[in-house]
Amino acid sequence: MRPHQRLVPNAARLAALLCVGVVAIGSGCKTKPLLSPDHERSQFDRYDRSRDQYASQYVFDEFGRRRPNLSGRLLPRE
Repeated sequence: MRPHQRLVPNAARLAALLCVGVVAIGSGCKTKPLLSPDHERSQFDRYDRSRDQYASQYVFDEFGRRRPNLSGRLLPRE
């Protein structure tokens, strides 16, 4: 067996694996997110909204980047 004959099946396998990976990654980008920001996150969201104590999921920092609102969501409610 010649050395170049052995490389052809390996190259074909690599190309097929690469194509499957590209299709898998490309198809995942077009799906809707599992949890939308409009839906309730917990059983207490409706209670907080009715008393104007609802904390948004994300806030924008001084540089305009979207960050999770951890402090607003974890502070005790009055």
